[in-house]
Amino acid sequence: MNPQAKLIFTISLLLGTTITISSNHWIMAWAGLEINTLAILPMISKSHHPRAIEAATKYFLTQATASALVLFSSMTNAWYTGQWDITQLTHPTSCLILTSAIAMKLGLVPFHFWFPEVLQGSPLITGLLLSTMMKFPPITLLFMTSPSLNSNLLTCMALLSTALGGWMGLNQTQIRKILAFSSISHLGWMAIIITYNPKLTLLNFYLYALMTATVFLALNSIKVSKLSTLMTTWTKIPPLSATLLLALLSLAGLPPLTGFLPKWLIIQELTKQNMAAAATTISLLSLLSLFFYLRLAYCATITLPPHTTNHTKQWHTNKPISTLIAILTTTSTMLLPISPLLSSIM
Repeated sequence: MNPQAKLIFTISLLLGTTITISSNHWIMAWAGLEINTLAILPMISKSHHPRAIEAATKYFLTQATASALVLFSSMTNAWYTGQWDITQLTHPTSCLILTSAIAMKLGLVPFHFWFPEVLQGSPLITGLLLSTMMKFPPITLLFMTSPSLNSNLLTCMALLSTALGGWMGLNQTQIRKILAFSSISHLGWMAIIITYNPKLTLLNFYLYALMTATVFLALNSIKVSKLSTLMTTWTKIPPLSATLLLALLSLAGLPPLTGFLPKWLIIQELTKQNMAAAATTISLLSLLSLFFYLRLAYCATITLPPHTTNHTKQWHTNKPISTLIAILTTTSTMLLPISPLLSSIM
């Protein structure tokens, strides 16, 4: 891709995200979402492969439908209440339509159908943007409208997302699809707590984005997209494989790594809200996704011989990228000692 075009698309992504998260008017928020959609499409389809074109088409159709629903829900609310303010979403029909639209943009069950295929057809760096940056504006809209949302509907969608994300990821061999179902499972944890403690949802998203960035950058550095290729990386790049192991275990939510922190706080908050049954259910369902995280971690540390003879020269990552991966890994795996402080703040 032309560097000038890449710069324009990157600036457009930042602009669209900034417009959405800083706006109080529904039209401005909708415009920011549309700018984001149009900016990410060339990044998905830049390889001109049929799978990439298919992924870009699926992404465009899904996001356009979700954006139309956002606009329709805001117009319905304005028709009945006379308010275009995002925080003044009070009409029940508008709340239901907006919840469906945001769920479609995020990839929550039952609107998850597009996300694994789009992520599979995208490059790893674009997949990182789809899994983190592109989810920030919809989650911000959920955060701002959280007092008006239907908690029972979100709880059902959250439990289904956690169950399906863990179940569908069990038999996958493509790493990008595994990470897509991992994202769906993590979205379930964010959705179940959004109406009770929105700050916990943002904390969960920030830590998830940090850990996912570590995994995607490490996979991009070693050029791995399948489990069979991941099994040969330990003999080629032991330090990066160990880094990937820690990041995957943290993403799985194993104590004492950082990924356990948001789950711990969410379970604690659900128990305070007399939702011990929901907390127990989502904790048990998350054990499904724990299996494929452990399988990924095992494949990252297994010592199969590589398929090429020049395996000692496979890693040609430049120093800034390797330094960034090291910083992200350290941050995403060593934050748990501050958990009591965060727990008291939340």
